[in-house]
Amino acid sequence: MSTKTIGIIVAILIVVIGGGYLLTRQQGQPATQTPQVNQQSSGITGTDSASQSEQVLAGNTSKLYVFNKAQYDEALNSGKLIVLYYYANWCPICREEVPKLYGAFNELASDQVIGFRVNFNDSETDAEEVELAREHGVAYQHTKVFIKNGERILKSPETWDKKRYLDEIEKAL
Repeated sequence: MSTKTIGIIVAILIVVIGGGYLLTRQQGQPATQTPQVNQQSSGITGTDSASQSEQVLAGNTSKLYVFNKAQYDEALNSGKLIVLYYYANWCPICREEVPKLYGAFNELASDQVIGFRVNFNDSETDAEEVELAREHGVAYQHTKVFIKNGERILKSPETWDKKRYLDEIEKAL
């Protein structure tokens, strides 16, 4: 056999073995579940509009929504602290962190916080979400951005637990 043929065989083996390793590694990881989305009527600024349907992911007093441009614009005008979580449906870090975000919103007692899960570089990302990420300089999924009085006051790509979410939100209020 020639050196070129041996090199091709080695390259093929590396690809096959590496692909098999990645496949078995992914299959061995526990699946995470995303909590169900609840449908509720508008309530960002205290008004009720039956015509506008919102997807609430978590929270009773402080709500976390699936991103919607109209809701986001309304939130900007409400004077509330806005928490943006940039989420990708393919991201293992996001799948691990999102339940902690939801848990934090379920514990919040302030009506001065509103959150949005913003799709980022995945199959569900729309042009408005791309523009919002660009506006806030977001380069990675699982980035958190806090906005207060129209100004970005925090941007963090670090992974947070529920306590960190609660602490950072409390500091920002």
